[in-house]
Amino acid sequence: MYTILYVLVGLIVLVFLLSLIAPKTYDVFRTVEIARPKAEVFNYLRSLKKMDEWSPWAKKDPNMKKTFTGTDGEVGCISHWIGNKEVGEGEQEIKNIIDGRRIESELRFLKPFKSTSDCYIDVEGLDNDSTRVKWGFSGDYKFPMNIMSFFKNMDAFVGPDFEEGMASLKEVLEK
Repeated sequence: MYTILYVLVGLIVLVFLLSLIAPKTYDVFRTVEIARPKAEVFNYLRSLKKMDEWSPWAKKDPNMKKTFTGTDGEVGCISHWIGNKEVGEGEQEIKNIIDGRRIESELRFLKPFKSTSDCYIDVEGLDNDSTRVKWGFSGDYKFPMNIMSFFKNMDAFVGPDFEEGMASLKEVLEK
């Protein structure tokens, strides 16, 4: 009887200690250089509707149902989606635009699990005809997901999708 009690207390202490040392936040991003002027790239990227042309998740469910509210490319525009098991349900809202430099959005995942992340796109002109784009998202790990990050962190989970998205964005804009 005491053995079971010691094992349970040991497991509780282990989980507690792991939660203390586990990462509390994540920031996953990828970059790409595009052979197009900065202004052209930025104006394209501010559109939530055009995001479907390069988003890896749009490719995972081409039959995804999407609705838009607000003015596309402006603060307050919301893209809501309902998709298959791979993309789930959620919405993205443009929260801030620093003209020519940065677009900040909030991602609200509703299904298969609820979570909120901050999404951003940074645009940097390298010269007159080339631009670097940094696309990423960041947020807080909630318990017990922070412990799970020891086994598969957010970068390993969505990094390949971001790489695919950046490759698609480059392809679309350099046509």
